Amino acid sequence: MLTNATVKAARAKSRPYKLFDERGLHLFVRPSGRMSWRVRYRWDGREQLLTIGCYPDIGLNDARLACEAAHEDLARGRRPQRSAPAPVMTFSAAAHEWLELRRPGWTATHAAEVDASLARDVFPAIGADPLDRITSPMILELLRTVERRGAGETARRLRQRISDVFALAISEGWATEDPASVVGRALKPIRARARMSALTDVGELRELLAAADRVQAVPAVVRASTFLALTAVRLAAVRGARWDEIEDLDGPAPIWRVPAVRMKLAAAKKRDAANDHIVPLSPAAVAVLRATRSKADQEAGCPENCGKWRGGLIFPGKRSNTAISEGAIGALYIAAGYRGRHVPHGWRAAFSTVMNETMPAAREVIDRILGHALKSADGKVATVEGAYNRAQLLDQRRLVLDRWAELIHGPASE
Repeated sequence: MLTNATVKAARAKSRPYKLFDERGLHLFVRPSGRMSWRVRYRWDGREQLLTIGCYPDIGLNDARLACEAAHEDLARGRRPQRSAPAPVMTFSAAAHEWLELRRPGWTATHAAEVDASLARDVFPAIGADPLDRITSPMILELLRTVERRGAGETARRLRQRISDVFALAISEGWATEDPASVVGRALKPIRARARMSALTDVGELRELLAAADRVQAVPAVVRASTFLALTAVRLAAVRGARWDEIEDLDGPAPIWRVPAVRMKLAAAKKRDAANDHIVPLSPAAVAVLRATRSKADQEAGCPENCGKWRGGLIFPGKRSNTAISEGAIGALYIAAGYRGRHVPHGWRAAFSTVMNETMPAAREVIDRILGHALKSADGKVATVEGAYNRAQLLDQRRLVLDRWAELIHGPASE
């Protein structure tokens, strides 16, 4: 049985937990620190849950009295009802409960983005309002405010998040309806995204790299651009690349092991090192890294390969602990005269187009290099095969990437 001292000493943990008393009564403690009294009982052969109220508004003795009243109702053949009035929940309080519920399944970056979006665009408008006083027009107005600044997709994501908060609130008994459910049809339609600009002619791709080399730009940005082209990974992977992710740089089979946490994957997959993305490095890519390493040695004022840079960013920005900016390589291409013709992400389309034409039998290998989900012959994602087929095809991938490097960059000695 619980004591007042035990209940008073209860503290939030990283996951929800229960402190049990007797006859199904327990204190449910959320990660947010909110505590509520609940009673488990059976009705029509099924387990049910009765929420009595929140602690410390309702103490242990009152919770026991409410639990006793619930069992008396059961003895008389009546379904127990909440004896205390339901707590009035504001939207911000419910949203924080929803955030704590979802946070374990998100990456830290995504959780921070969701937190910031609610704090910036939602809480100032409806955060202090009780859930049952929030109307569809109120939600529409705050979303149209977001639309008016040109952020239509953000408005739609916010509507979904608001709706998810209300889904939790309805399930918990804090609200009776979801006023955000119909608002989406009143928002402006999202224009179809234009395809990202990408050159797909080998000659033009070589000219682009040569033009970028001639631009008076920060050397780290130029080298990052070349490395991005040679590896065909996403821009974020190159911006965050670290020296301790490079293996066997001076050996016969150099690779770049991109941690799963930095790949475009579901949160659960990001936590599994088995989903690390391995990029075999062509001689041209190795040459870029060795040149970058030599430059780092010079800046550190130490002998070649002294290792002071080890573990840090390969392509740092203005400060050694920050990556080059997200728009730096795109700005390089604009300065080189390629505005509207090729963007950093366009290297992936260029690689896929050129190599599928050059080596059509290597479609699966090319998809592996791009980090795409495995697909069956009909084009659908092969979920079962993706779960069990972990063949890395490293030798074949190295052949494809070596050939790609020769096409767009020439032999490493050039």
